[in-house]
Amino acid sequence: MQVTYIQRIRDLWEDHDKTQQEIADYLGTSQTMYARYERGANEMPIRHLIALCNRYKVSADYILGLSKEKCPSRLFKR
Repeated sequence: MQVTYIQRIRDLWEDHDKTQQEIADYLGTSQTMYARYERGANEMPIRHLIALCNRYKVSADYILGLSKEKCPSRLFKR
C-alpha cells in the first residue's frame, strides 16, 4: 500500500509529540483547517508543505509519499 501525504503529516506530528493545534499555529492556520488537510477535505498549500519539510527536516518527496527516505543525503547537510 502506498503511503499518502495525509498519513505522513499525521505521523510526523505524532512522532514529534505535537498536537494538531501546535502544528496549525506553526503554519499560521486554524486547527480546523489543518484537520481538513489530514482528512483530505482541503488540499494543503505548497507554502505549508515547505514549512513542514523545514520543521521536520524531511523532503517533500517523503511527505508526499514518493520516497521512503525521510531526507536524501544531499539535503540538509551541515
